[in-house]
Amino acid sequence: MIDAKSYNVKETLRNGMQVTVRAIKADDKEAILESFRELTDETLYSRFFAPKKELSEGELKQLTEVDFDRIVALVVTHSTGGGERIIGGGRYIAVKDAGGADKAEFAMIVEEDCQGLGLGKLIFRHLLSIARARRISKFEAEVLPANDRMLNLLRKSGLPLHMVTRDDSVYVSIDLTFAGQQ
Repeated sequence: MIDAKSYNVKETLRNGMQVTVRAIKADDKEAILESFRELTDETLYSRFFAPKKELSEGELKQLTEVDFDRIVALVVTHSTGGGERIIGGGRYIAVKDAGGADKAEFAMIVEEDCQGLGLGKLIFRHLLSIARARRISKFEAEVLPANDRMLNLLRKSGLPLHMVTRDDSVYVSIDLTFAGQQ
């Protein structure tokens, strides 16, 4: 099984940028705050479904202090002259469905200046790998209809998915048991 708590993989983006996909750590709080401050209102609205200007201490703790059992959270970092900068991230929260099968709600966010480089696909692929190793059979997400990047990423994933639009949201269910994927 994949050790999500120690997850650390080097990758290269479409533009040649070297990044690290790794497990989030409790001491990432300041880096998360810095990254959050750089996000546009539109990106924040797409992720949180409401205007968001800051993160509370509780939200910051919830984002960075995860159990890596039920909740798995990854960040993508890029090395800069003075350290590393978080440029994206994703997480899933595993739950049991009515029939007792493991499924997970997932979400991702990518800094604007890194959108279009394949970062969302990269985050999704790594979350998918960990989820499958833990026998999670389905990912679910709620996406705003205007979030074309996320909806297109999911449509192009190669996985069977079901989308239903209601109440100004698109509810997506993705079958992770399909073998012919990414």
